[in-house]
Amino acid sequence: GVDYRELDAPALKPLTGRGVFYGAAVTEAPAMAGRDVYVIGGGNSAGQAALHLAKFARQVTLLVRGAGLAASMSDYLVEQIRATPKVDILHRVAVVGGGILDDCLDSIEVEHLDSGEREILPARGLFVLIGSDPRTDWLEDVQRDEAGFLLTGHDVDIADRSPDAPPPLPLETSMPGVFAIGDTRRGSVKRVATAVGDGAGVVQQIHRYLASVAERRSAEG
Repeated sequence: GVDYRELDAPALKPLTGRGVFYGAAVTEAPAMAGRDVYVIGGGNSAGQAALHLAKFARQVTLLVRGAGLAASMSDYLVEQIRATPKVDILHRVAVVGGGILDDCLDSIEVEHLDSGEREILPARGLFVLIGSDPRTDWLEDVQRDEAGFLLTGHDVDIADRSPDAPPPLPLETSMPGVFAIGDTRRGSVKRVATAVGDGAGVVQQIHRYLASVAERRSAEG
């Protein structure tokens, strides 16, 4: 799996699951009905979360450290966000703290990075989507991308495989017989449903791999 990156805001750590959520926008969205909520992040996952939350929340504000979204978010998402009245964007800000009411999140403290000024904003939901780190360091001999996610299928550089090995199956890594599913795979959608789908699909691919191994051994006598 992956470790989702957390905020550097100690005051918010006890509120995880009580107003502060890491990558849980889909499941928690209905509970945000009529509330002011915030999404931290400038990538596609954050944009998709903001649009989904806008179907339920009173207002959604996207908090972005950068000066724009074009470099980190797909154009179609940027256009959808700008066309959605219930979604606002605050650029060049960072969440540094928050307030508690009845053991739940009641407000957040944001710092405006250019001026250094801080501001308290009412918030009943804070969704953090600032990336993740795959747990793949132990797979030293398997191809990974620059962020550490495992390469599978057509992303694999076949020059790194054994000369007699067939091209990798869609969920197979650079090491024949080693498959990757879920969040650790480059290009995965980072959703439970996708991971479950990978898990179902990989079973058939493993059977295909084992059958090909048996055929090769039979041919070799």
